[in-house]
Amino acid sequence: MRLMSNEILIDSYFKALNLKLEQEFVELLLEEIRRRQLNLEYYYSEAKVN
Repeated sequence: MRLMSNEILIDSYFKALNLKLEQEFVELLLEEIRRRQLNLEYYYSEAKVN
């Protein structure tokens, strides 16, 4: 996880949600997002704009 860029991590999280992957995997991604103190709302709004 630590080798993933922030952008790849966030993208993976949203794709995992959309694909309804296992909750344990989604939680693992979210845990890393929180550890890095990334703002999901910012990335989500950026994704909608692009």
